[in-house]
Amino acid sequence: MISRYCQKLEAFLEEGKVLVIYGPRQVGKTTLLKEFLNQTTLKYKLDSGDNIKTQAILGSQDFKQILGYIAGYDLLAIDEAQRIPNIGQGLKIIVDQAPQIKVIATGSATFELLGQVGEPLTGRKRTITLFPIAQMELAASLNPFELKEELPQLLIFGAYPEVVSSSDKKEKIIKLEELVSSYLLKDILDLEKVKGSKTLLDLLRLLAFQVGGEVSLSELGQAVGLNYKTVARYLDLLEKAFVLFSLRGFSRNLRKEITQKNKYYFYDNGIRNAIISNFNALGLRDDIGKLWENFLVIERLKAQAYRPIYANNYFWRTWDQKEIDWLEEREGKLFAYEFKYAEQKAKQPKEFLKTYPGSVFETIHATNYLNFVGAQTTNVI
Repeated sequence: MISRYCQKLEAFLEEGKVLVIYGPRQVGKTTLLKEFLNQTTLKYKLDSGDNIKTQAILGSQDFKQILGYIAGYDLLAIDEAQRIPNIGQGLKIIVDQAPQIKVIATGSATFELLGQVGEPLTGRKRTITLFPIAQMELAASLNPFELKEELPQLLIFGAYPEVVSSSDKKEKIIKLEELVSSYLLKDILDLEKVKGSKTLLDLLRLLAFQVGGEVSLSELGQAVGLNYKTVARYLDLLEKAFVLFSLRGFSRNLRKEITQKNKYYFYDNGIRNAIISNFNALGLRDDIGKLWENFLVIERLKAQAYRPIYANNYFWRTWDQKEIDWLEEREGKLFAYEFKYAEQKAKQPKEFLKTYPGSVFETIHATNYLNFVGAQTTNVI
């Protein structure tokens, strides 16, 4: 079993606050919760949002009924909590009326889509976002040489737990296709009025071929038969559902800096490849640059979330085609990174460094990437 960064959940528990664990479906939230409960000395009550009786009690906003439900326990754990109507209000009652009881709630992106826990639990929650397995988590059991040996598999099949734990290529593909067909869009289709999964998948296929490039919403709309506003809405939903991550352009000084269009990346390389049905080996592909860039962007996001590293993220590009793949604004400085799969140094972006003196620039390639993704013990750059 791969140890997750937040394996010791007791370190995140606080009296008077709900610990919310959320993220994409099938990334191991339930497994993480059950492993913790198997080891804790706290007297706990584990329930599921699928339980109709639990839905009725915690969704009732009835103080007496809710407090009677948790009486005598040190810890309440609710799995799939997003299925409970008004769960935010129910948890608020517990936190306010019985602050000595610790609470853990796991949920998918529906939490965000419904806004179920935001306003009711303002100041009363601590949030952990669980992603597909990170390089920094694999580094707990693999040395740098072994991590790099696994890199081709991760670029093609991604890092969902069930996929990583499968040794057979055919089994990996079956699991990824199941993820795409059964789980990827479930939250959106359950809650939002969209034309159907086909439209969303058509949109995702177009974006899969544009990874690392600036995206025109008008052109996407024309290709899938949607207007600009609907495309923008769908992309927002896909971001909230942990399918896509958007990166905006950076501009502060130069008039020729481009900021109107965003870039879009997939939260998992395997999902991206499953959407376009391409699981060919790296030597047979013409999109290694896209796979590498998508992989580094998402692994850096995981490292930022788990370390944590506080940064604003951008790309940088000018009208005359000068560009930087990844730009972090942190510690009062700008850190610029160019992504190259092959071991080579990219040209120094002279115009950028002149415009933003004091900035740091580095090329990240398949030989030196481990520090960038937080998988080495040296200081994260």
